[in-house]
Amino acid sequence: MITIERQDSFHLKVSRALQEETSHRLDLFLFVPGELGLSTHVISEEEFYHAAIHVKRTYYSDRHHLPLVLSRLAERGKLDAGQYRLSLSLYAYQYVVALERSTRTLLEAAREARRAEKQGSEKGNGRGSGKGSGSEGTDKPRENGGATPHAGKRPAGSDPAEGEPATLEARLEELAELATGILRRLRRQQPAEESLHRYYATIDNYLSWFTEQRLLALVAHLPRGGRCREVRARLLAICRDEADYRRAREYNSERVIRDPTRMSNKMRLLRRLIEYPVTLKQRQQELGGGEQKAVKAFATAVVMVFVSLGLLEARDTLADITALFVLAMAVIYALREVFKDDLRNTLWRLLRKGRPKWRRQYLDPTRNTLVGRQLEWFDYKRFVKLDEEIRRVRKRNVAQREEVVLHYRSSSRMSPTRFMSGYDHTRETLTLDLSVLARLMDKGSHHVYRLEDGEVVREAVEKRHLINLVLREAQGDRPPILQRWKIVMSRSRIVDVERVHAEGPGQEAEPGA
Repeated sequence: MITIERQDSFHLKVSRALQEETSHRLDLFLFVPGELGLSTHVISEEEFYHAAIHVKRTYYSDRHHLPLVLSRLAERGKLDAGQYRLSLSLYAYQYVVALERSTRTLLEAAREARRAEKQGSEKGNGRGSGKGSGSEGTDKPRENGGATPHAGKRPAGSDPAEGEPATLEARLEELAELATGILRRLRRQQPAEESLHRYYATIDNYLSWFTEQRLLALVAHLPRGGRCREVRARLLAICRDEADYRRAREYNSERVIRDPTRMSNKMRLLRRLIEYPVTLKQRQQELGGGEQKAVKAFATAVVMVFVSLGLLEARDTLADITALFVLAMAVIYALREVFKDDLRNTLWRLLRKGRPKWRRQYLDPTRNTLVGRQLEWFDYKRFVKLDEEIRRVRKRNVAQREEVVLHYRSSSRMSPTRFMSGYDHTRETLTLDLSVLARLMDKGSHHVYRLEDGEVVREAVEKRHLINLVLREAQGDRPPILQRWKIVMSRSRIVDVERVHAEGPGQEAEPGA
């Protein structure tokens, strides 16, 4: 299963859980509008790969209580201290990832419900004031192009202000129960050994603070109506309890608590401490270094053969060393410089065509044993050269013929038998940094006018671009999973991310737009 989430202003996080099969393949196609002027002369393949694509793999388990069980076994002396730290870090990391995903979805729902509530109140109070011809009251860029991102998913005839808050309340209640239950299970039995207790306190400190931050973010975006009053009070009570819990155990000094910057930086370091034991180490190698030297030597040798023959022919023809002979030598050496580079580049392209450009090796973070390898490709593609199923999923029309296609492929083989005991899954997180494309976009906005209630309303809108992302994943002998996502971007941020097509095992197909 592949999920795509907007991480911040310009970063997309592509996540997938890799099953116990030993072979996995991922193809990622980025369809960039031609008006941006992207090409290999603007951003080379190597530059885009190193600047925009970042891959990380961690241990993963669908048996969510396994890390906690292992940590308790270690605490009772049945496993060593290293296994305890590893298991506790994995338990905390999976909780953090799940809470991030859940709260991100709920934040979108809360914002949508709040916008619907605001629109309902504005309609009830009347919108005649401040909206005359040329009114400046609405002179702001609209958040999502004037429409809520999931408006099409509501039942026909339903009132968003009436239907959504109740569902949102139930989801928030469920999130609060799960979060408090997971923290309660973690704190049920604390290790007695000093070194283990210090590590436990570090994990407990971060999870308490992180839970508080995510819940406060939800409260800040909840609708202001009375229907969410109870769930807001419940979330605030949990946040106060967590703050009192950390203060009672003296996890942080008063100086750090009073300074939000120091607190944030400290928690960022604790997050890295949690992720380090469960994140596979990587060794990256660029392929083709020896072949490139061989091609360079071969091209030079071939060109020098013709240069030598030309010099011999010029000497036999002109006999003595004269000005004409010197001129002939100059022309021959000039031709050598021209054709040597062209021959070398042509041979290199032919030799490396379709072959991987980089190799990653994944190592267990504690034992430094090799647990898997991955080959990677990245290049610019022409639309006519794409596979038939990719072209079918893209559904390109005449207006999109100038799109530039960027293709990233990874093929990995993992060795589950070498994984940490009890785990046969990994979670891959591929981060796409689209700020590389944002720099090619124009910054600016313009005004549009519309008629509302008999009056002319002027609104400022920013220029946005639509980027299509097509993913194809194949694990073992299973049928491939295909997805298409629409990414709406401006120069300042990613505005919206929406899945518009999905097919394959475990996918629910959505109608394309």
